[in-house]
Amino acid sequence: MALAAVLLVIPVVALMWVPHYAKVEPELLGFPFFFWYQFLWVFICAALTWTAYKLTLSARGLTTHKVGEDR
Repeated sequence: MALAAVLLVIPVVALMWVPHYAKVEPELLGFPFFFWYQFLWVFICAALTWTAYKLTLSARGLTTHKVGEDR
């Protein structure tokens, strides 16, 4: 469960550290670094959230989430 929490904190820290990515260079397909860095985090964040979800299910001894079933 602690690993799942760490995975969820990574994007928060990465995106709140603005001086790290508040720049124009390097450009990617004409887009400044500032924009494509944030857009890249949309996909990274989705992957990290999915991984944290799977780790949480695994820690609870479940393989899938069943709607209407509380544990």
